[in-house]
Amino acid sequence: MRLAYNGADYHGWQSQPNATTVQESVECALSTVLRVPTAVTGAGRTDAGVNAAMMIAHFDTAEPIADAPQLVRKLNSILGNDIVVYKVFPVADDAHARFDATGRTYKYFVAEEKSPFDYRFAWQCRVPLDYELMNEAAAKLMDYTDFTSFSKLHTDVATNNCRVTYARWNLEDKHRVFTVTADRFLRNMVRAIVGTLVEVGRHKIGVDDFCHIIESKNRCSAGTSMPGNALFLWNITYPYKIE
Repeated sequence: MRLAYNGADYHGWQSQPNATTVQESVECALSTVLRVPTAVTGAGRTDAGVNAAMMIAHFDTAEPIADAPQLVRKLNSILGNDIVVYKVFPVADDAHARFDATGRTYKYFVAEEKSPFDYRFAWQCRVPLDYELMNEAAAKLMDYTDFTSFSKLHTDVATNNCRVTYARWNLEDKHRVFTVTADRFLRNMVRAIVGTLVEVGRHKIGVDDFCHIIESKNRCSAGTSMPGNALFLWNITYPYKIE
């Protein structure tokens, strides 16, 4: 399935005890419609408050779904306003939403002017930032693979290596937007990168300092973690066609 969600009222994607999550909500709706407990596996694990303009998830059924559009309508009638299922479509039996993904793109939105509307989905920046210097630092991300310095501490991943293929600040409409693409991301990674780039943009640290922070492999060396409301999982790519 292809879906999207506003993460403000959820403790991230992944199901967890005593917390409302997107995965739990989707599984509950799907199980209700299919009338059998149905687990859902997502392409990523967005943190609390983080949004997804595009999420891909897979689930298994004993029988083919006869009317996918009807299933979508039923799911959306059950799910709250913060989650929408765009499409349900068949894939190969061995397809895996998470492990088959070859790339993921995130966007972080920054509003340079105060707005009564933007604050829900953009970080309100109160000081001028040097985006040219920030882009110079962002380009350095593609020179490294170990991003321990930008990872949340005490996670259960086997490696902190990621391959960043694109990282740049652009002006999109009225927002400054940081777009970053990699084969995988660590927990809190994008928000920590943005927080450190903001330090560069404020001329508190230089590009060389940014590189040294990455090389230190020490989360305490990096900048603060930015608010999650301005972060969106934007796109996911696969080696096969996704509808």
